[in-house]
Amino acid sequence: MTPLRLDSLDTFAAIVRCGGFRAAAIERGVSSSALSQSVNALEAALGIRLLNRTTRSVAPTEAGARLLERLDPALRDIRLALDDLDQLRESPAGTLRINAPGPAVDHVLCPLAFDFMRAYPDVKIDIVSDAAIVDIVEQGFDAGVRFGRHLAQDMIAVPIGPPLRYAIVASPAYLAQHGRPTSPQDLLAHDCVRRRFPGGKLVAWQFEKRGEVVEITPAGRLTLGSAHQELQAALAGHGIAHVFDDYARAHLADGSLVELLADWSPTLPNWFLYYPNRRHPGAAMKAFLAHARTYQWGR
Repeated sequence: MTPLRLDSLDTFAAIVRCGGFRAAAIERGVSSSALSQSVNALEAALGIRLLNRTTRSVAPTEAGARLLERLDPALRDIRLALDDLDQLRESPAGTLRINAPGPAVDHVLCPLAFDFMRAYPDVKIDIVSDAAIVDIVEQGFDAGVRFGRHLAQDMIAVPIGPPLRYAIVASPAYLAQHGRPTSPQDLLAHDCVRRRFPGGKLVAWQFEKRGEVVEITPAGRLTLGSAHQELQAALAGHGIAHVFDDYARAHLADGSLVELLADWSPTLPNWFLYYPNRRHPGAAMKAFLAHARTYQWGR
């Protein structure tokens, strides 16, 4: 058998996890061709094809799937062993991979990470913005950020950031042409900017006032995939948007947007930074958790 490089096994697993060479190359900061050469060498060393490649997709062969089934637990054990060694460092080092939805990245995770990296220059942080619910252990993340109701029971969760609140906003031009809704039900007669989750489900708009809870699925001509896009649509006068007030605050202050139904917008729980309770966090993760607990939000 041709000599086998163990790092090529980790490369193979990353390509399958990321769904292709390009995504894995971006994650690792190398070229797609370098990953391709690594897999080619691995297949040559093993004498069997591990990946089926087409112009559109990459998927493991039967042999690749069987190898990956045994490989994933072994790679996790290796990462845990390296984490244990990391405990011996005087200063935290290494890379933290964190999965979080866009709004959490924009308004909570980025400010926290920037401040943390100034205090710990030997730690690298890789943040993947993803609204889909993922298995952070299977996907190779150290931690994730989600609402409390979306956390698996085998996770330890730390609240981060201030309480959240949605704002219903529209431009003055839109309101001058279409009028101003005075209740959540009035929105059903308006052109609302809808947002779709990665899985295909439309985001429902929830309201609460004096114990009365109302949920609507808005109607509208425009459906988008992110809060940034919703905000741009509202600023352009294309309809009424439903975004975290962090996104809209500056535009409300300068008058380019107007908040609607403010008395119907409930305060929501914090975001939660979560990580597996069966894994002892490495020195870098411990330092990040401690930093998150003491970080002064809104400064």
